[in-house]
Amino acid sequence: MASNPTTAPLLFDRALLGARLQRARREGAATFLLERAAEDMTDRLLAVARTFSAAADIWTPGGRLADALRDRVGSIDAIECSAPEALGLPPESLDLAVSALAFQFVNDLPGVLAQIRRALRPDGLLLAAMLGGDTLTELRQSFAAAEAECEGGASPRVAPFADLRDVGALLQRAGFALPVTDVDRVVVRYDSAFALMQDLRRMGATNILRERRHTPTRRATMLRMAQIYGERFADPDGRIRATFDIVWLSGWAPHESQQKPLRPGSAKASLEAAIKRQPNT
Repeated sequence: MASNPTTAPLLFDRALLGARLQRARREGAATFLLERAAEDMTDRLLAVARTFSAAADIWTPGGRLADALRDRVGSIDAIECSAPEALGLPPESLDLAVSALAFQFVNDLPGVLAQIRRALRPDGLLLAAMLGGDTLTELRQSFAAAEAECEGGASPRVAPFADLRDVGALLQRAGFALPVTDVDRVVVRYDSAFALMQDLRRMGATNILRERRHTPTRRATMLRMAQIYGERFADPDGRIRATFDIVWLSGWAPHESQQKPLRPGSAKASLEAAIKRQPNT
């Protein structure tokens, strides 16, 4: 008897994510990271010596990326964030797929990458940016220390983030050729941990883990968290630091003209070099 296929663990409440993004738009979204990613995406695509006739923007909040790229592609459709992770893209219907700051909240990233790979025409490009690496490591450490001290244990607060090696392996697993990843580290300074948390709320990026704590955090724990954050991660002027690692990933739908991959461990190409590859003539 054939075994049932494995399913990805449901780490994130995608319906709650949609509600949080809507709330952020109502309250006035904090878009500085998204603007940075959209500008960088535009620059990276300008370095590609080819045109794209059909593109899809997958789950980028707010449609900002699609607007920025409309002059760069023939047509671009924005796929809105929804609870299901089925994209519904026809096979070989795109020559470009992009996404900015959305893939970090995907339950089945290997499955989503495989869907994108099937939707790309031969020699089509995926270019995406997601939060990963050491993003919000300071907040994670401060909450863990405060809860251990005040409540005797820690609850899931900050989502687990993929690192460069993880993402590169997922691209290969999904069947992309010439997979490349790199990281853009952004350090933002705030007056306090509470100011950082307000920005996260206005990004729609507060806790959506399914195993999150469902009761209000004790006031004493919150105050102690902010105190620990200031003690461990403040600059001499008293302002705290918050790390955001924007992980960039690219991969091409296989085509017979593409160069053969190097042996494992010998790759030295940067993401910029990979996407500058000349088109076939």
